Amino acid sequence: MNMEFLRKLPVPVDIKEQYPLPKKYEKIKEKRDKEIADIFKGNDDRLLLVIGPCSADREDAVLEYVTKLREVQENVKDKIVIVPRLYTNKPRTTGKGYKGMLHQPIANETPDMLAGIVAIRKLHMDAIINTEFTCADEMLYPENYRYLSDLLSYVAVGARSVENQKHRLTASGLDIPVGMKNPTCGDYSIMLNSITAAQSSHTFIYRGWEVQSHGNPLSHAILRGYVNESGESFPNYHFEDIIRLSHLYNEANLANPAVIVDANHANSGKQYLEQVRICKEVLHSCRYSPEVKKLVKGFMVESYLVDGCQPVGGKTYGQSITDPCLGWEKTERFIYDIADVL
Repeated sequence: MNMEFLRKLPVPVDIKEQYPLPKKYEKIKEKRDKEIADIFKGNDDRLLLVIGPCSADREDAVLEYVTKLREVQENVKDKIVIVPRLYTNKPRTTGKGYKGMLHQPIANETPDMLAGIVAIRKLHMDAIINTEFTCADEMLYPENYRYLSDLLSYVAVGARSVENQKHRLTASGLDIPVGMKNPTCGDYSIMLNSITAAQSSHTFIYRGWEVQSHGNPLSHAILRGYVNESGESFPNYHFEDIIRLSHLYNEANLANPAVIVDANHANSGKQYLEQVRICKEVLHSCRYSPEVKKLVKGFMVESYLVDGCQPVGGKTYGQSITDPCLGWEKTERFIYDIADVL
C-alpha cells in the first residue's frame, strides 16, 4: 500500500475511560436529547437552531462563543432550542486546506490525530460542563462517532457524504437526530434515499464488529442549496422547494417528516450576511402555509465571535478560518428577531 501506518489509535472505550463525562452531566444530556427529539416528533413546536462556527478551530474562542449562546438561550427558551454547532472535522472538496480540530488541534501545526481525538472530546465535554449545552458535529468519519457518542445531541451528514453507504448505515444505528443534506447537485431523491436507509434496520461491519442497527426514525432532511454544472450556486429554501420536499416525504412514507434549512452554503452563495434574510423568508413561508410550518423544524446557521473569515494562521481571535460567519452582535440580534416573530 502507498501509505505509512504511523501508530494504532486507542479505541473509543479507552478514550472515554481516560476522559469521562462526569455522571451528573449524563442526566443533562438525556434531558437535552429528549427535548430535541420531541421537536422532530412534533411533540414540541419550538424552533431548533443549530448555530456556530463553520469550523471549531480553538477551544477558548469556541467556549466563549458557546457561553454567550447560553445567555441568549435563557431569554428565548420558550420559543427556540439552541444546539451549538461545534464542527471538529471538515470535508475538503479537493482534499487541501484545514481539515478541522480532529486533524490539527492547533490549526497551523502538523496534523496529530491522537491529540485531535483528545482535543475534540475535551471541547465537547467542556461545552457541556461549562454551559450544559450538548452540541452538534458533522459525521465525516462514521467510525469516529463512538469517540463522542456520549456527548453529542445532533449529527449532520454532509452533502459530499450523503450518498455513502457507511454514513447511511451508521446513521441507522444512532439514537439522536441525524440530518441528511441534499447533495451538492441538489438531487432530492439522493437525500430521501439516504433518509430511508437511515430509518431502516441493517446488518453491517462497524469498527471491526458485525452489528445490527434498528433504524433511526429521527433522521431527516437538510436543505443547503446546490451547485450546477457551471459551479453556480442556487438556493432551495424557497416556499416551492419546501412544498416539493413535503410532497416527496409523503410519497416516501417516512417517519417524522422534517427539514432543517441550512441558511449558508449554496443557499446563500456563501454570502454569510444573507443568512438572516433567508431564515426570515422561511419563517414567512411557515406563517403562510401550515404544511411548510409542520415540516420546517429549524435552521442551521454559521456564526462566530467576529464577522467574516481569515486565512489559517490569522491573528483575529474568534474569526472563522474556513467559511465566513456572522459575528456575535449580528448573531444575538438575529436570534432575538427570530424569537419575536415566532
